[in-house]
Formats: sequence, structure tokens, C-alpha cells
Amino acid sequence: MGQKFQYDESGGTFFYFLLSFLALILIPATFYYWPRKKKRDPEEENKECKCSGCHTKREYLKHSEPWKGPKNVLIKLIIIAGWVILILLAYKVSQFDYEMANFDPFEILGIPAGASQGEIKKAYRRLSLILHPDKDTGNEKEFMKLSKAYQALTDEEARKNWEKYGNPDGPGAMSFGIALPSWIVEKENSVWVLGLYALVFMVALPIVVGTWWYRSIKFTGDQVLLDTTQMYYYFFHKTPNMALKRVIMILAASLEFDKKHNSEIVERDSDNEEVPQLIKKLPNLNEKNKERPLCYLYSIKARAIIHAHLGRVSLNPNTLEQDRRYIIGKCPYLINEQVNCVNQLILLAYARRIQKLPTIETIENCMKLCPMIVQGLWEYKSPLLQLPYINDDNLKYFMSKKRQIKTLQQYAQLKGEDRRSLLRNLSDEEYENVIKVLGRMPYIDFQIQVEVMDDDNPTEVTAGAIVTVTVTLVRKDMGTLFGDDTIKENTVITENGVEEVKEGAGEPEAGPPAKRPAWLKQKRGGGGEFLLSRVVERKQKKSGKQTNKPAFVPKPSKVEEKSNQPTEKRKEKPKTKEGKDEEETDESDESDGDTNENDKSSDESTVNKSNNEDDDQEWEKFRKIHDREKSLEGKSKSSHSVHCPLFPHDKQEYWWTYICDRKSRTLMTAPYHVTSLVEREIVHLKFTAPNWPGVYTFTVCLRSDSYIGFDQQKDIKLDVKEAPAEITEHPQWEFEDSEEEGPAENNDRESEYTTDEDLPEDED
Repeated sequence: MGQKFQYDESGGTFFYFLLSFLALILIPATFYYWPRKKKRDPEEENKECKCSGCHTKREYLKHSEPWKGPKNVLIKLIIIAGWVILILLAYKVSQFDYEMANFDPFEILGIPAGASQGEIKKAYRRLSLILHPDKDTGNEKEFMKLSKAYQALTDEEARKNWEKYGNPDGPGAMSFGIALPSWIVEKENSVWVLGLYALVFMVALPIVVGTWWYRSIKFTGDQVLLDTTQMYYYFFHKTPNMALKRVIMILAASLEFDKKHNSEIVERDSDNEEVPQLIKKLPNLNEKNKERPLCYLYSIKARAIIHAHLGRVSLNPNTLEQDRRYIIGKCPYLINEQVNCVNQLILLAYARRIQKLPTIETIENCMKLCPMIVQGLWEYKSPLLQLPYINDDNLKYFMSKKRQIKTLQQYAQLKGEDRRSLLRNLSDEEYENVIKVLGRMPYIDFQIQVEVMDDDNPTEVTAGAIVTVTVTLVRKDMGTLFGDDTIKENTVITENGVEEVKEGAGEPEAGPPAKRPAWLKQKRGGGGEFLLSRVVERKQKKSGKQTNKPAFVPKPSKVEEKSNQPTEKRKEKPKTKEGKDEEETDESDESDGDTNENDKSSDESTVNKSNNEDDDQEWEKFRKIHDREKSLEGKSKSSHSVHCPLFPHDKQEYWWTYICDRKSRTLMTAPYHVTSLVEREIVHLKFTAPNWPGVYTFTVCLRSDSYIGFDQQKDIKLDVKEAPAEITEHPQWEFEDSEEEGPAENNDRESEYTTDEDLPEDED
């Protein structure tokens, strides 16, 4: 009953392989790539803005991809052709008739079922002369069938197998074949097959992989040219405190706007006339800068287009307007790359790999530039200009003697009649569009919570501990604030107390030199700075003048002074109780019994409370672990559409959140890019607490990359306690030579900054 395997070189198995392979590709490809028309919700269409800018943008997006229609038709034809081939293959496979399928030896020999042995031999000889492979009429496949049929009728064992199993070879007979066409396994075609394999795997495949690799290594993960990223590193390291207009110059110098690095850039002969005329209209362009590549023509052109976009200057629709759409469409990705570059430089400065530490103003200027690009507004302009039909002429109605409306939230919280009266010069349809856009703008509930995770006491911050700031963002539509004047306005980000630049004013002067943050002075190399601060304190005491102390030597807070007073009173109270106990020694034993019972009941209640607190703490830990797992999931890139008629593409609402120290003008956590805030988002920001006890004030910031005037900040005060002493003695750690290790342990306790006065005196 042994199995007999026969290698099928006919190539019939290839069709089975081709059928299954094509089905595995065609079914998911049809599901994912079949062009479908998006069914637009009629309510969404009613919510869309009908202003001229949005209408022009929608028309531009429709015609921006002229090849989309023919591409969809081609995809449909390819998928339909694939299904036709699949159906033909399925039909061909169903018609396959293998050698042993419905095996009937009498039918093969052409004799009746009751034929004698002589008739069987006679029929076999007659047919073998015709089907033998050596004959002109020979057929190897049919001759093998004939031989099996003759064997099944003449050999007793073969006849029994045929009568019992329907196969003269027995029950285990089976055949298999390779999933390749028959011509591939033929000896005559072996040279051509080897040549084809060599052409595909040794020539074509390396060329395809090499081309893909050569193109991919030019870009970062965010599809930004590596040369552009290198240029960003150079300029941000060269200028640690960079002004906003300088950031625009660096952005315009991106190599994505250079024809040599990007073939999509279009250079026209008309640029020689139009660009100089545009430059004359734009003040403070600094086109005479001699730095490379800031002085290159492509950089000056891109800078002029960005300035014209921010100033809402009309351009030639056939030339510069097309360039504006391309350049502005690339800017958000490039600005995000600038933020990442500055953040990396800050980390390198903390690690003492570079000398210059970029200030918080530099990275915040990069963030401020993104909503300016999206809305086409300078930062000193009114945020009300983000609404449709609102221009500089209409702003005078918002700044009356009766009320002064400066923000979109203030305008939204007005009553309906007051809102309409401010825009009385607009028609009802135009005013309805204004309310639609305003109602869909974001209102963010920005809440923070500070804790030390994975610690016994998460609310107490000790020196050098890992502090986790949980930022909870809840997004609502601005329409929920209509007419509700009870909600307070969010705290706007104030940058070191510097006033905003007003229209027509020049660039703000650089602020005072930044103090070095506390966390940069924790290494051994910073001992000199600590001694320097001690010398400054002594000079201040001698002169009697008060000056600002460094960040790492904070003043004693009022909270600490108040907390010290009750402890002194508590020490005095036990003395008075002892006196009373001596006087009241004649009380009865019954009162003692009552007090004992009260003590027992109070002990039981405290035990129950402690159990409930333990359960609450366990639940909080479980919730935090669940939030951490959710934060590790992949980030989505869709949230809410932004009203930005001057931005050429559909923009989604994104946000940055980070922690900084305003006093030292430094960044403490890497900016987290929130890209999926639909309703609620939780972000965990972690940093290391300073190594010196004291009260520190840090700022948690939230910035929008799409709207101007929606930034928020909240201050957090950390009362940093002294870190608990290390456990140096334990019963399980006692060894025979523990006495010899004692002096080394005492030396480890001493801080690297302690003086002789701080050490305990040795007892004689």
C-alpha cells in the first residue's frame, strides 16, 4: 500500500498556482483600489463656507489633478481584465482530465467488458503500433494510458487494485507537479530559462532596488531632503536665538524650492521681471543678504512669495500664483522639520555635545510661523481676519468705546444681536458664512496633572525624580460658546513678558541673556558654576542689594515658611498635655474603658479608609497603564478640517504641546505633535526634576499649527523635596567583611557639592 509519486512535467499544476495567486492579489486589490465616489453628506455641504476664497480653493482642488479621471478608468480596466483572466483560468482548471480520472481499461482498449485475454492482447498490439512514441502517429501520454489499461486487465494484482480502488497502481497512487509552465522544464529551453532568470534576478532586480534606494536616501522620514535638514541644523546652531523673519529666510532657502534638487519647480523667463517688481512692494525682505544659500535667486523668490502670501498681496494667476500654491503647500512639512531640528540641537546642548543652546524663542518662532502660513497672516494682525469677509475696514467696528473685541472667543461669547450689529455692513448670507466658520473653529479645554508615576507617593516630587505631566485636551466647537459669557478666556502664551510687535514696527530686539537652567548644572563639570553662585550671594549680602538669583538657587517659598510654623507648635502641644495628665489622674476606670472602645472603633474606621484608598490607588495605576498603552498606538493624521482659503490643500488641525522654563528660556520636553485630536486626547510629557530642593515654576504650552490666537499656557509649580537617603544597612546585607566596607559607604553619602561645614563633626 506504499504511495507512488509521479513527477508531472505536463505543467497542469501551473494553472492551479496561477489561479490561487491571481485570486489572492485580485480580491484585496478590488476592495482597496476600485475607484469610488465619495458620498458627500448634505449636512456637511451646508456647513461649508461659501465665501469666494473657499469656492476658488475647491475649484482648484478639483482641477489640480487632471490625470485623476484617466487614472481611475485605467484602474477599472486593469481590475476587470484581471477578473476575466481569473474566470477563464477557473474554467480551464475545471476541464482538466488527469490520467487516472475515471480510469476504464476496456474503454481505453476499445473492447467490450467481457472480452477474453486474446481479444485484449490483440487490441493492445493494434493500438500500440499506432500510439508508440517511435511511430509518426505516436503519443507518449496516450501510450502510457494504453499500457496501464493492458496491465490492469492482464496482471492479477493490478486487476484487483483497479476493481477495488479504481486504479491499477493501488490506493496510494498520486501525482504532483511544479507550478510552472511545461516549456520551462523542457531540456530544449533550459538555456533560455537560465538567461531569463539571470536577466530578472541579476540585472533588472538590482537596478530597481538601487534606483529606489538612491532616491530614498535623499529624504528623511517626513519626505524632506536631507540636504535641507542639514542646512537647518547649520543655521539654527549658528543663531541660537533666531527671530521670526530669520526663520522665514531659512524656510525660503529650503532646497525643495531649487530646480537643481526638485524637478517639479518651474522656472520662467517672466520671473526676471515679475520677481523684482514684487520685491519692491515688500518691505524688510532683506534680499541683499550675502549668506549662502540665502542669497541664491530661488531663495529670494521663495522668500518674496512667502512675504506676499503673509501680506495677502495678489499675484499673477498664471505665473507667481501657481508658484505660491506649490511653495505654501510644502511649508507645513518643512516647518515641522525645523521644529524637530531645533529640538535635536537642544538635546545635544543638554548632553554637552555642542556649545550653543537654542533658546525657547527659536523653536516657538518656528511654531508660530506655521499658522501664519496656513492663514496667510502676519502674527501682529488681528485673529479676527481669519473669518471670511472680515478685512481691515471691518475691524474698526470691533474696537469701539463700548467694547473691545480682540479675540475670536470674545466675539463668539457675545449675544446674537451684538454679533450681528458688529457686522451690520454684511449681508445675511455673508454673516451666515461667518457664523458657520466661527462655530466650527476649535475651543480646547486644556487641563494638566503633575505626578511621579511608579512611585509610592505620586504627588510628592523629589530631586532627580522623573516627573510626568499628563495633558488632557478636550476639543469642542466654538459654537458651544455662542452667547455664553460665563466661560473665562484661556490664558494666552506670554513669552518672557515681551510685548507683541505691532503693525509697522520692526523686529523685536533680542531679550536678555538666558540663565542657564538647573538641569545643565548637575554634572561634575558644573561645580565651578555652583561656586560662582556662592560668591555672588556673598557679594549680595555685603552690598545689601537684591538681584535675581540663578534658577538653580531658588528663594525659600512662602509655602515652606508656613509649613515650618505648625511643626514648632506641634512640638509645644505635647508638653501641655503631659501637665494635664498629671493633674487629672483621679478619673474613673469607666471613662478609660469608654476611651478604649472609641479607640478601637476609630482604628477599624481608619483601616477601612486605608483599604478604600488602596483600592483607589490600584484603580488609578490601572487607568494610567491603560492610557500609556493607548498612547503607544499608531497616530492618526485626521482630526478636523481647517478654514484656510489661502492654503492650497486641505489642512487638518494639529497641535504642539511642550514644557518650558521661561526664566532660563529653555525647553524641557520635546514638543509632542498632536495629530488626531477629534474629541479627546491624552499626552504624557516627562522630564527630570531639578537636583536641588526648592520651588520651581515651569510652563506647559499648547500651540496650534493652523489657527492664530488659539495658543494656551498653564504654569505648574513643583515643590521639589530632598531625595530620600539611600538604604545602606539591611539585615540581609550583613556580611563578615561589612566593617571594612563602612568607610566607603560613608564617602558615597557625601554630595559632590558639600563643603567641610556641611559634614557632621566626628565624635571624639
